Amino acid sequence: MTTRELLIAAQSAKTTLAPAGTDTKNNALLYMADALIENTDNIMAANKQDADAARGRISDSLLDRLLLSPERIKGMADGIREVVALPDPVGKVLKRVERPNGIVIERTAVPMGVMAIIYESRPNVTSDAAALSIKSGNVCVLRSGRDAWQSANAIVLALRKGLIKAGLPQECVTLIEDTSRESSRELMTANGLVDLLVPRGGAGLIKACVENATVPCIQTGTGICHIYVDAAADLDKALSILVNAKTSRPGVCNAAECCLVHRCVAEKFLPSMKKALVEDRKENPVELRLCEESAKIIDGTLASKDDFDTEFLDYILAVKIVDSVQDAVSHIAAHSTGHSEAIITEDASAANAFTAAVDSAAVYVNASTRFTDGGEFGLGCELGISTQRLHARGPMGLCELCTYKYIIRGNGQIR
Repeated sequence: MTTRELLIAAQSAKTTLAPAGTDTKNNALLYMADALIENTDNIMAANKQDADAARGRISDSLLDRLLLSPERIKGMADGIREVVALPDPVGKVLKRVERPNGIVIERTAVPMGVMAIIYESRPNVTSDAAALSIKSGNVCVLRSGRDAWQSANAIVLALRKGLIKAGLPQECVTLIEDTSRESSRELMTANGLVDLLVPRGGAGLIKACVENATVPCIQTGTGICHIYVDAAADLDKALSILVNAKTSRPGVCNAAECCLVHRCVAEKFLPSMKKALVEDRKENPVELRLCEESAKIIDGTLASKDDFDTEFLDYILAVKIVDSVQDAVSHIAAHSTGHSEAIITEDASAANAFTAAVDSAAVYVNASTRFTDGGEFGLGCELGISTQRLHARGPMGLCELCTYKYIIRGNGQIR
């Protein structure tokens, strides 16, 4: 089917899903989770096709994002079940006002409608997006990157078995068949067919959507995340946090890409950092891109002008010495994408100054930026990390996938 035909079918499905009760939606999700487990072999076979085709063309960290395992598939199913346990946001009265004339006005949460999600080589996004969409009463139209299409298709085929078993239209979850740029452009301009577009990927994808979308669009994903090691930092704590933020999964958007180090602790911290990130790592040592001052303390690659504005998504870390909390905040303001930043400090006033001044979706004190995640925030899973200010910001869970309408009840009042 063409992209337009799939969107028309999705619009038809939303009239069935939107009014569905909580029990119906939860049953569908449980069947969907079971179907993932039951179809593990099919999903793994499809993922092998994707991985074999991508290996050698993409970096190891991006390949890791693409790869599935029985454990990861089980994690996807568990994520769906966690969404079942969350409160249904649809129909929630957000505000109630009774006017002097007796009219009662209720601001009530309702589904967005048809949500289109454009994403790259992360098959788990397929099930996360589908689960959140179904629970929030939204029809989900997915456009996967070509590197992950076979995997995404196998996942969608499994999820649809669950939908059918629950008595819901299989078109509640749809995968676009065309992986060319043209299909992305169609989604960006599908006025009347797409109610909300969520791009989840790198800077190029986000930029294309911002510049070309004529449908409502939420920016997500790009993460130039900073760890600032303050003059009052516990350096052992700082080192542990930085190693986790940079190396646990460097190909994800909440991984650290830049470390800012206060001048007072640079002589002591930087050698320890180099030992932990480079010398002690026999596999995947981190390449350090150093400012001129930090290069006088440790060896590494001298940073180019662009390195502090790059989401590496790899074992690469930009490093800069700063003079104060305010200096760190200024650097972040100039180079951050508004995703996640952290200060490591034992000084409460420094922490308060940092959290008040840094304008990102998630601001941490003494914790890794890797926690910016729907599951870690108690949302079950997430559709993406919004880096904008309007409607949704940070991990987008169920509540962020609803809009609202006013329901007004009267008894014959006229104006």
